[in-house]
Amino acid sequence: MKNRQPLFHVVKREHAGPGQQVLAYVAAVALALAVGAVLLKVQGVEPLTFYRQMLTMGIPGSRYPWRAVENFIRLFVPLLITSMALALAFKMRFWNIGGEGQFIMGAFWAGFAAMKLGDSLPQPAMVLVMALCGALGGGLYGVFVAALKVRFGTNETLLTLMLNYVALYFLQFFAETKTDWNFFLDPASARPKFAKFPESAQMMTVPAGPLNLNLSLVAAIAICVILYIYLNYTKRGYEIAVVGDSPNTARYAGMKVGRIVIRTIFLSAALIGLAGAFHVSSAGILSASPTNDVGWTGIVVAWLAKLNTAGIVAASLLITVLQFGCQAASATYPSIDANFANLLQGVILFIVLAADFFTRFRLVRTRKEGAK
Repeated sequence: MKNRQPLFHVVKREHAGPGQQVLAYVAAVALALAVGAVLLKVQGVEPLTFYRQMLTMGIPGSRYPWRAVENFIRLFVPLLITSMALALAFKMRFWNIGGEGQFIMGAFWAGFAAMKLGDSLPQPAMVLVMALCGALGGGLYGVFVAALKVRFGTNETLLTLMLNYVALYFLQFFAETKTDWNFFLDPASARPKFAKFPESAQMMTVPAGPLNLNLSLVAAIAICVILYIYLNYTKRGYEIAVVGDSPNTARYAGMKVGRIVIRTIFLSAALIGLAGAFHVSSAGILSASPTNDVGWTGIVVAWLAKLNTAGIVAASLLITVLQFGCQAASATYPSIDANFANLLQGVILFIVLAADFFTRFRLVRTRKEGAK
């Protein structure tokens, strides 16, 4: 029986320059917005008006525009730090899918410090202690998986995924269990309800006109700069790249691969826990679902940016504008659900995926045998 030949086969293109890739991504985002425009039109919404409100986040014409900027920063900072931290693990080919759980544990232990220490510390010291507790809580939660992988060769994707739900139900236990020992809850409330943090445990801000600039934004920018230097100009950053490319080559070069994996994953998870600490400190209260899905969205951001630091900043801005802007725009259009941002984000991801494929490969029609 004659073997059937496929109609097309994939051929690798010559290396596409950065400019071509950027143009492909811009075109992909534009096409995704065009698809979104069709969906909006079907629902009777003028796409240009909706997109203008989305991209400006409802700031023009708003009575209190600075509040929109403050809320935008609260969404942007956790996503940016989480995306950077996940990219750190992904560079080493360690598939950390546990951002949600590490974020929750960071938020929980930061909240623990806030409720236990109360007003016993001044605000700068209290915020610093919360940040350290959050980073340690997230870091230990992640390094547990790294240690199992190094020692027993376990699958980190499966373990980090399952631990997300362990962390979620752990937090929900404290959110729903009203007893005398549960100091997280408001004793004055008849139903289980998290108590607000003391004022000293709330994130510091700097007045900039009517805007109160959240200092977590400054910390997030500093983290991006430090990680860029760490990955590109230090020996440990070089070790991460070598282990990611080939663990056997790293061992042959005398590198202690297990130690590098544990060190790097602790750093990655600690940064995600730090993002959780920043989030609850900025909010001034714990919640049963504090993540806003940054653990999942951060994977999308890191992938879209190809683990590039500048690209992660740009992609984080784009995704946050989509999420926050859609919420603001949907308030004007009752027929549009605020989750339209998730739909648009998914369309962008799939179209960018196609653009990335066609910048690196091309489809060639298979010649039939005997054809000239």
